[in-house]
Amino acid sequence: MSSPSFLRSKLRYIRVLKNTCGFCLPRMQMLPLTHMMAETPKDDDGDTIVVTETKPKTKRPPLYKVLLLNDDYTPMEFVVHVLERFFGLSHAQSFELMLTVHKKGLAVVGVFSHEIAETKVAQVMDYARRHQHPLQCTMEKEE
Repeated sequence: MSSPSFLRSKLRYIRVLKNTCGFCLPRMQMLPLTHMMAETPKDDDGDTIVVTETKPKTKRPPLYKVLLLNDDYTPMEFVVHVLERFFGLSHAQSFELMLTVHKKGLAVVGVFSHEIAETKVAQVMDYARRHQHPLQCTMEKEE
């Protein structure tokens, strides 16, 4: 059994829920009761001062453009198929984008986070190699 003095010392503390950050679960922290009962700070006029805590703002991760490059050997139908399969474009959208690649030499086929862009490039390059086409796909950081 616990002694009364031990229980009294336990009553001096109050559990306060404290958020560590937006991604972590809240954790419990023990604070002395005297901390909670301290005098509220006042300015020279006797008004109560409100202290606010600023949270750091998180930056959005940089985005990357996935580019498809033109070559003289890959059939246009294969490029249309790649755009439909790996970038989820309709047949009409894929055909228009393929013509842009054909006429201008390259085109942006999507903008993604680094990991997704890297995966898309690898998938397209692997698929083109397996079908023996020299189609090139790259990525670059969006400005």
